[in-house]
Amino acid sequence: MAKIVERVGPLRLRRQTCTPFESLARAIVYQQLSGKAAATIYGRVAALCGGAPSPETLASASDASLRGAGLSGQKLSYLRDLTARVARRELDLDGIARHRDDAIVEQLVAVKGIGRWSAEMFLIFRLNRPDVLPVGDLGVRKAVQRAYGLRKLPDPERVTKIAEAWRPWRTAATWYLWRSLDQEAVI
Repeated sequence: MAKIVERVGPLRLRRQTCTPFESLARAIVYQQLSGKAAATIYGRVAALCGGAPSPETLASASDASLRGAGLSGQKLSYLRDLTARVARRELDLDGIARHRDDAIVEQLVAVKGIGRWSAEMFLIFRLNRPDVLPVGDLGVRKAVQRAYGLRKLPDPERVTKIAEAWRPWRTAATWYLWRSLDQEAVI
């Protein structure tokens, strides 16, 4: 890791400044799309919601208008589930930061369309949690393989063991691992 840190330079991890709801809605919209296509669709959805999705603005938007913005039926159902859970107070996004990381992940993965990876990205980029290690992330696994000279792609369990030395700053290590792959692509 020391070589990666030296090569990549200072940590520049940016925290999202949007609301927790907006962060999760954005994550749902962006899933499995190219950045440009996702940004276009998200921009249309945000415009329908008066600039940024909120539980209230999404609840009042019609399915037809959201589909017209480019949302698939499945993503629309995911956004509706997120909105409903917040409205029913099953998911308290205003107070979510008070919970431990594992409790937040558990709450978020109960929402349709939000998996563990999306929940971990929420912890890293929205809540700025210092010790998140997304062991299922292919980029993290590839970077660990390269950094440690492993012949095979490490499974999540092996990544967890290797990363034990990085506690309590595994979020920073994750960021450096991702950036190391960016640098290799340039070289």
